[in-house]
Amino acid sequence: MTAKLYDLTELQKESRMGTMGTLDTARDIRRIDLSNFEARKAEIADQLWDAAVDVGFFQLVNHGIRPEEIQDAFAMAERFFALPESVKRQYPHQKALNVGWESRAQVRPSTGTPDQKESYQITRPYMAELWPTEAELPGFQATMLAFERKSWAVGMQVLSCFAHKLGFADDFFTRAHDPEQADYQSTLRLLHYYAIPPEVQDKLDLWRAGAHTDFDCLTLLYQRQGQGGLEVCPGKEMDAQAWTPIPPDGDAITCNIGDMLMRWSDDRLPSNFHRVRNPQPGEYMGPRYSLAFFAQANRSAVIEGPARKYPAITAGDYLKQRIAANFKAY
Repeated sequence: MTAKLYDLTELQKESRMGTMGTLDTARDIRRIDLSNFEARKAEIADQLWDAAVDVGFFQLVNHGIRPEEIQDAFAMAERFFALPESVKRQYPHQKALNVGWESRAQVRPSTGTPDQKESYQITRPYMAELWPTEAELPGFQATMLAFERKSWAVGMQVLSCFAHKLGFADDFFTRAHDPEQADYQSTLRLLHYYAIPPEVQDKLDLWRAGAHTDFDCLTLLYQRQGQGGLEVCPGKEMDAQAWTPIPPDGDAITCNIGDMLMRWSDDRLPSNFHRVRNPQPGEYMGPRYSLAFFAQANRSAVIEGPARKYPAITAGDYLKQRIAANFKAY
Protein backbone atom coordinates (compact mmCIF):
# COMPACT_ATOMS: atom_id res chain seq x y z
CA MET A 1 0.00 0.00 0.00
CA THR A 2 1.28 3.46 -0.83
CA ALA A 3 0.24 6.33 1.42
CA LYS A 4 0.98 10.03 1.22
CA LEU A 5 1.56 12.88 3.64
CA TYR A 6 0.09 16.13 2.47
CA ASP A 7 0.67 19.74 3.06
CA LEU A 8 -2.81 21.14 2.83
CA THR A 9 -2.42 23.90 0.24
CA GLU A 10 -4.94 22.47 -2.24
CA LEU A 11 -7.37 21.51 0.48
CA GLN A 12 -7.09 25.05 1.83
CA LYS A 13 -7.96 26.50 -1.59
CA GLU A 14 -11.01 24.24 -1.92
CA SER A 15 -12.24 25.26 1.53
CA ARG A 16 -11.91 28.99 0.85
CA MET A 17 -13.79 28.55 -2.41
CA GLY A 18 -16.61 26.89 -0.52
CA THR A 19 -16.13 23.48 -2.13
CA MET A 20 -15.44 21.39 0.97
CA GLY A 21 -17.60 18.34 0.31
CA THR A 22 -20.43 17.10 2.45
CA LEU A 23 -20.95 13.76 0.72
CA ASP A 24 -21.56 11.03 3.29
CA THR A 25 -19.96 7.72 2.41
CA ALA A 26 -20.57 4.55 4.39
CA ARG A 27 -17.36 2.98 5.69
CA ASP A 28 -16.87 0.28 8.24
CA ILE A 29 -15.43 1.89 11.38
CA ARG A 30 -14.63 -1.38 13.09
CA ARG A 31 -15.10 -2.04 16.78
CA ILE A 32 -12.22 -3.96 18.34
CA ASP A 33 -12.85 -5.83 21.60
CA LEU A 34 -9.80 -5.63 23.90
CA SER A 35 -11.16 -7.97 26.57
CA ASN A 36 -8.89 -10.81 27.73
CA PHE A 37 -6.10 -8.96 25.95
CA GLU A 38 -3.08 -11.12 26.73
CA ALA A 39 -4.80 -14.37 25.76
CA ARG A 40 -6.26 -12.87 22.56
CA LYS A 41 -3.38 -10.61 21.58
CA ALA A 42 -2.61 -12.25 18.21
CA GLU A 43 -6.29 -12.10 17.20
CA ILE A 44 -6.61 -8.49 18.36
CA ALA A 45 -3.42 -7.52 16.52
CA ASP A 46 -4.83 -8.90 13.27
CA GLN A 47 -8.11 -7.03 13.76
CA LEU A 48 -6.36 -3.75 14.58
CA TRP A 49 -4.04 -4.06 11.59
CA ASP A 50 -6.87 -4.76 9.15
CA ALA A 51 -8.96 -1.86 10.47
CA ALA A 52 -6.01 0.55 10.43
CA VAL A 53 -4.91 -0.36 6.91
CA ASP A 54 -8.46 -0.12 5.58
CA VAL A 55 -9.66 3.20 7.03
CA GLY A 56 -7.06 4.34 9.57
CA PHE A 57 -9.84 4.73 12.17
CA PHE A 58 -11.32 2.15 14.55
CA GLN A 59 -13.08 1.99 17.91
CA LEU A 60 -12.04 0.15 21.07
CA VAL A 61 -14.53 -1.49 23.42
CA ASN A 62 -13.92 -3.38 26.68
CA HIS A 63 -10.74 -1.31 26.96
CA GLY A 64 -10.51 -1.36 30.75
CA ILE A 65 -11.30 2.28 31.55
CA ARG A 66 -14.48 2.36 33.59
CA PRO A 67 -17.39 4.54 32.36
CA GLU A 68 -17.37 6.50 35.61
CA GLU A 69 -13.68 7.35 35.13
CA ILE A 70 -14.43 8.76 31.69
CA GLN A 71 -17.45 10.65 33.04
CA ASP A 72 -15.32 12.11 35.87
CA ALA A 73 -12.72 13.30 33.36
CA PHE A 74 -15.42 14.94 31.24
CA ALA A 75 -16.95 16.58 34.30
CA MET A 76 -13.57 18.01 35.31
CA ALA A 77 -12.96 19.28 31.77
CA GLU A 78 -16.35 20.99 31.74
CA ARG A 79 -15.60 22.63 35.09
CA PHE A 80 -12.25 23.86 33.81
CA PHE A 81 -13.77 25.46 30.71
CA ALA A 82 -16.50 27.04 32.87
CA LEU A 83 -13.86 28.96 34.85
CA PRO A 84 -13.73 32.70 34.18
CA GLU A 85 -11.51 33.59 31.25
CA SER A 86 -9.40 35.69 33.60
CA VAL A 87 -8.52 32.48 35.49
CA LYS A 88 -7.85 30.39 32.38
CA ARG A 89 -5.56 33.10 31.02
CA GLN A 90 -3.25 32.47 33.95
CA TYR A 91 -2.36 29.15 32.31
CA PRO A 92 -1.60 30.18 28.71
CA HIS A 93 -0.70 27.86 25.88
CA GLN A 94 3.04 27.44 25.36
CA LYS A 95 3.35 26.53 21.71
CA ALA A 96 6.85 25.03 21.82
CA LEU A 97 5.80 22.57 24.54
CA ASN A 98 2.12 22.12 23.56
CA VAL A 99 0.80 22.79 27.04
CA GLY A 100 -1.75 25.15 28.55
CA TRP A 101 -5.00 26.89 27.54
CA GLU A 102 -5.91 28.60 24.27
CA SER A 103 -9.10 29.77 22.57
CA ARG A 104 -9.86 30.14 18.84
CA ALA A 105 -6.10 30.13 18.28
CA GLN A 106 -5.66 27.17 15.92
CA VAL A 107 -6.04 28.14 12.26
CA ARG A 108 -6.18 25.06 10.03
CA PRO A 109 -4.61 25.41 6.59
CA SER A 110 -7.64 23.49 5.28
CA THR A 111 -10.00 26.33 6.25
CA GLY A 112 -7.97 29.48 6.83
CA THR A 113 -10.23 30.32 9.78
CA PRO A 114 -9.81 29.67 13.52
CA ASP A 115 -11.26 26.43 14.85
CA GLN A 116 -14.30 27.32 16.95
CA LYS A 117 -13.05 25.82 20.19
CA GLU A 118 -10.94 26.26 23.27
CA SER A 119 -8.53 23.64 24.56
CA TYR A 120 -6.20 22.81 27.41
CA GLN A 121 -3.16 20.62 26.79
CA ILE A 122 -1.51 18.45 29.45
CA THR A 123 2.00 17.15 28.74
CA ARG A 124 3.41 15.76 31.97
CA PRO A 125 7.00 17.12 32.10
CA TYR A 126 6.06 20.69 31.15
CA MET A 127 3.15 21.53 33.44
CA ALA A 128 4.92 23.64 36.06
CA GLU A 129 2.78 26.71 36.88
CA LEU A 130 0.07 25.58 34.41
CA TRP A 131 -2.25 23.67 36.75
CA PRO A 132 -5.28 25.46 38.22
CA THR A 133 -4.96 25.68 41.97
CA GLU A 134 -6.93 23.42 44.30
CA ALA A 135 -8.90 26.49 45.37
CA GLU A 136 -9.85 27.20 41.76
CA LEU A 137 -10.63 23.61 40.76
CA PRO A 138 -10.39 20.97 43.51
CA GLY A 139 -9.13 17.56 42.36
CA PHE A 140 -8.50 18.64 38.77
CA GLN A 141 -4.80 17.80 38.57
CA ALA A 142 -5.11 14.39 40.22
CA THR A 143 -8.13 13.40 38.11
CA MET A 144 -6.58 14.41 34.80
CA LEU A 145 -3.18 12.85 35.52
CA ALA A 146 -4.84 9.54 36.45
CA PHE A 147 -6.93 9.66 33.27
CA GLU A 148 -3.87 10.48 31.17
CA ARG A 149 -2.05 7.46 32.56
CA LYS A 150 -4.98 5.13 31.88
CA SER A 151 -5.21 6.45 28.31
CA TRP A 152 -1.47 5.90 27.89
CA ALA A 153 -1.85 2.28 29.03
CA VAL A 154 -4.61 1.57 26.50
CA GLY A 155 -2.59 3.28 23.78
CA MET A 156 0.45 1.16 24.57
CA GLN A 157 -1.65 -2.02 24.29
CA VAL A 158 -2.71 -0.99 20.79
CA LEU A 159 0.80 0.06 19.81
CA SER A 160 2.23 -3.23 21.08
CA CYS A 161 0.00 -4.97 18.54
CA PHE A 162 1.28 -2.76 15.73
CA ALA A 163 4.85 -3.35 16.91
CA HIS A 164 4.27 -7.10 16.65
CA LYS A 165 2.82 -6.81 13.15
CA LEU A 166 5.75 -4.64 12.02
CA GLY A 167 8.33 -7.11 13.34
CA PHE A 168 9.45 -5.02 16.32
CA ALA A 169 9.60 -6.24 19.92
CA ASP A 170 6.16 -6.00 21.55
CA ASP A 171 7.38 -3.30 23.96
CA PHE A 172 9.10 -1.28 21.23
CA PHE A 173 6.60 1.59 21.21
CA THR A 174 6.12 1.46 24.98
CA ARG A 175 9.82 2.21 25.41
CA ALA A 176 9.56 4.97 22.80
CA HIS A 177 6.69 6.60 24.78
CA ASP A 178 8.27 6.30 28.26
CA PRO A 179 6.49 8.73 30.63
CA GLU A 180 9.35 8.57 33.10
CA GLN A 181 11.72 10.32 30.69
CA ALA A 182 12.20 14.08 30.71
CA ASP A 183 11.47 14.32 26.96
CA TYR A 184 8.09 12.56 27.16
CA GLN A 185 5.70 14.42 24.85
CA SER A 186 2.43 12.49 24.75
CA THR A 187 -0.43 14.91 25.39
CA LEU A 188 -3.92 14.79 26.86
CA ARG A 189 -6.03 17.52 25.27
CA LEU A 190 -9.30 18.76 26.74
CA LEU A 191 -11.57 20.26 24.08
CA HIS A 192 -14.62 22.52 24.25
CA TYR A 193 -16.27 23.39 20.93
CA TYR A 194 -18.44 26.43 21.36
CA ALA A 195 -22.22 26.34 21.10
CA ILE A 196 -23.65 27.85 17.91
CA PRO A 197 -25.59 31.04 18.76
CA PRO A 198 -29.12 31.18 17.29
CA GLU A 199 -28.37 34.32 15.30
CA VAL A 200 -25.66 32.57 13.23
CA GLN A 201 -27.17 29.12 12.85
CA ASP A 202 -28.02 29.83 9.22
CA LYS A 203 -24.52 31.21 8.49
CA LEU A 204 -22.33 28.27 9.41
CA ASP A 205 -19.24 29.23 7.43
CA LEU A 206 -16.81 28.32 10.21
CA TRP A 207 -15.50 24.92 11.30
CA ARG A 208 -15.21 23.44 14.73
CA ALA A 209 -12.05 21.73 13.46
CA GLY A 210 -10.94 21.88 9.82
CA ALA A 211 -9.69 18.86 7.91
CA HIS A 212 -6.32 17.62 9.13
CA THR A 213 -4.23 14.60 9.96
CA ASP A 214 -2.69 14.09 13.40
CA PHE A 215 1.07 14.30 13.79
CA ASP A 216 1.39 11.63 16.50
CA CYS A 217 1.57 7.83 16.46
CA LEU A 218 -1.91 7.09 17.76
CA THR A 219 -4.85 9.23 18.88
CA LEU A 220 -7.44 8.04 21.43
CA LEU A 221 -10.60 10.15 21.35
CA TYR A 222 -13.38 10.13 23.93
CA GLN A 223 -16.71 11.60 22.77
CA ARG A 224 -19.92 12.42 24.59
CA GLN A 225 -23.17 10.83 23.48
CA GLY A 226 -25.25 13.18 21.35
CA GLN A 227 -22.35 15.56 20.58
CA GLY A 228 -21.36 14.51 17.07
CA GLY A 229 -19.56 16.10 14.15
CA LEU A 230 -16.44 13.93 13.72
CA GLU A 231 -15.92 12.77 10.12
CA VAL A 232 -13.13 10.86 8.36
CA CYS A 233 -11.99 10.75 4.73
CA PRO A 234 -9.13 8.43 3.68
CA GLY A 235 -6.42 10.39 1.86
CA LYS A 236 -6.79 8.37 -1.32
CA GLU A 237 -10.37 9.67 -1.54
CA MET A 238 -9.76 13.35 -0.78
CA ASP A 239 -10.39 14.37 -4.39
CA ALA A 240 -13.98 13.13 -4.06
CA GLN A 241 -14.40 14.75 -0.63
CA ALA A 242 -16.30 11.67 0.56
CA TRP A 243 -16.63 11.99 4.33
CA THR A 244 -17.90 9.38 6.78
CA PRO A 245 -19.47 10.45 10.11
CA ILE A 246 -18.26 8.67 13.27
CA PRO A 247 -21.16 9.05 15.73
CA PRO A 248 -20.14 9.39 19.38
CA ASP A 249 -20.40 6.30 21.56
CA GLY A 250 -19.76 6.72 25.25
CA ASP A 251 -18.68 3.07 25.57
CA ALA A 252 -16.03 3.22 22.84
CA ILE A 253 -12.71 4.99 22.33
CA THR A 254 -12.30 6.18 18.75
CA CYS A 255 -8.73 5.79 17.52
CA ASN A 256 -6.80 6.89 14.47
CA ILE A 257 -3.31 6.42 13.10
CA GLY A 258 -1.11 9.54 13.04
CA ASP A 259 1.63 10.73 10.69
CA MET A 260 4.40 9.54 13.00
CA LEU A 261 3.25 5.91 12.94
CA MET A 262 2.64 6.11 9.20
CA ARG A 263 6.31 6.97 8.71
CA TRP A 264 7.42 4.38 11.29
CA SER A 265 5.47 1.71 9.38
CA ASP A 266 7.04 2.68 6.01
CA ASP A 267 3.58 3.98 4.97
CA ARG A 268 1.82 0.67 5.58
CA LEU A 269 -0.48 2.26 8.17
CA PRO A 270 -2.24 5.37 6.78
CA SER A 271 -2.79 8.62 8.64
CA ASN A 272 -6.10 9.88 7.27
CA PHE A 273 -7.92 13.19 7.18
CA HIS A 274 -10.62 13.97 9.69
CA ARG A 275 -12.55 17.05 10.77
CA VAL A 276 -15.26 18.22 13.16
CA ARG A 277 -18.02 19.91 11.22
CA ASN A 278 -20.46 22.41 12.59
CA PRO A 279 -23.95 21.03 13.26
CA GLN A 280 -26.46 21.38 10.48
CA PRO A 281 -29.82 23.19 10.92
CA GLY A 282 -32.09 20.98 12.99
CA GLU A 283 -29.19 19.26 14.77
CA TYR A 284 -27.97 19.82 18.34
CA MET A 285 -26.34 23.27 18.44
CA GLY A 286 -25.04 23.19 22.00
CA PRO A 287 -21.44 22.89 23.17
CA ARG A 288 -19.40 19.82 22.26
CA TYR A 289 -16.80 18.36 24.62
CA SER A 290 -14.20 15.75 23.80
CA LEU A 291 -10.97 14.39 25.30
CA ALA A 292 -8.07 13.38 23.07
CA PHE A 293 -4.91 11.53 24.07
CA PHE A 294 -2.08 11.89 21.55
CA ALA A 295 0.57 9.17 21.86
CA GLN A 296 3.66 10.95 20.57
CA ALA A 297 7.05 9.27 20.92
CA ASN A 298 9.58 10.91 23.24
CA ARG A 299 11.57 13.67 21.56
CA SER A 300 14.78 11.61 21.44
CA ALA A 301 13.14 8.43 20.09
CA VAL A 302 14.43 7.56 16.62
CA ILE A 303 11.80 6.92 13.94
CA GLU A 304 12.97 4.34 11.40
CA GLY A 305 10.71 1.82 9.71
CA PRO A 306 11.59 -1.86 9.35
CA ALA A 307 12.26 -1.41 5.62
CA ARG A 308 14.11 1.91 6.17
CA LYS A 309 12.00 3.62 3.50
CA TYR A 310 12.86 7.01 4.99
CA PRO A 311 16.00 8.31 6.74
CA ALA A 312 16.05 7.95 10.51
CA ILE A 313 14.83 11.03 12.36
CA THR A 314 14.10 11.83 15.99
CA ALA A 315 10.48 12.25 17.01
CA GLY A 316 11.19 15.79 18.12
CA ASP A 317 12.60 16.80 14.74
CA TYR A 318 9.84 14.96 12.92
CA LEU A 319 7.11 16.91 14.72
CA LYS A 320 8.85 20.18 13.86
CA GLN A 321 8.87 19.16 10.19
CA ARG A 322 5.18 18.24 10.15
CA ILE A 323 4.16 21.48 11.85
CA ALA A 324 6.27 23.50 9.40
CA ALA A 325 4.75 21.67 6.41
CA ASN A 326 1.15 22.15 7.52
CA PHE A 327 1.18 25.58 9.15
CA LYS A 328 3.04 27.73 6.62
CA ALA A 329 2.35 31.40 6.43
CA TYR A 330 -0.39 32.08 3.88
